Amino acid sequence: MNHVSSAIGGAARIGHTGPKGAVLLPTRSFSPPRDRSERTPMPASASSFVDLSHEISAGLVTYPGLPAPVITPHLIRADSRSRYAEGTEFAMDTITMIGNTGTYLDSPFHRYEGGVDLAGLPLEALADLPAHVFRCEQASERGIPAAAFDGLNLGGTAVLLHTGWDRHFGTAAYASSAPFLTGDGARALVAAGATLVGIDSLNIDDTESGGERPAHSLLLAAGIPVVEHLTGLGGLPDRGARFTAVPPRVRDFGTFPVRAFARLP
Repeated sequence: MNHVSSAIGGAARIGHTGPKGAVLLPTRSFSPPRDRSERTPMPASASSFVDLSHEISAGLVTYPGLPAPVITPHLIRADSRSRYAEGTEFAMDTITMIGNTGTYLDSPFHRYEGGVDLAGLPLEALADLPAHVFRCEQASERGIPAAAFDGLNLGGTAVLLHTGWDRHFGTAAYASSAPFLTGDGARALVAAGATLVGIDSLNIDDTESGGERPAHSLLLAAGIPVVEHLTGLGGLPDRGARFTAVPPRVRDFGTFPVRAFARLP
């Protein structure tokens, strides 16, 4: 498991660079909120995108026993004003968190020394993948077996396991009796040629098994990235959507949060 601490500019540059490096802003007017309480998300238009990630915030507990992220200001707006022209101010913030925060992706390096790290993952294995959603929320057993994938050619696909367990995210119930992929199920997905495997549960493995992690071991040994703590898979069709979950390109790092999403057909 990895930790990350980074300073992030709270005001990203909008638009593109013009002559002599000037930043050309959109013509749409913008009135900043007076305080944090007035802040609202950007309005979602009639989009074909479905967000499949949990929101990260200070104090969020993703996995019991792991530290929650700490978000603090590096440079507050009031202090930045002396550095810029009148009427111009910025916020820069620091986040300290373990890589296993929110919705995140595991690379082979997470499990194996010498495995491919986040920086080495090809975009072809992470972005615009045809999604195949398997509905497991009504399964009688916690473990998802190989039989769920019998006879299927899953070559080049993102296999998304929809258990519905994301409804418990952020509660004590999330960590107990969570659905998982069995070792035989993972072996079947490797044989079927899956490119990526994701689940909307606590872990791809059974965390109550005494420490065995066959799904991680088999999938990551085969070079198949794993995305855990997905949400909103009920909004996708069984087939036809395109799935993306791209982490930052961090060297010698195994796991990092992603903004996972799908584009509907």
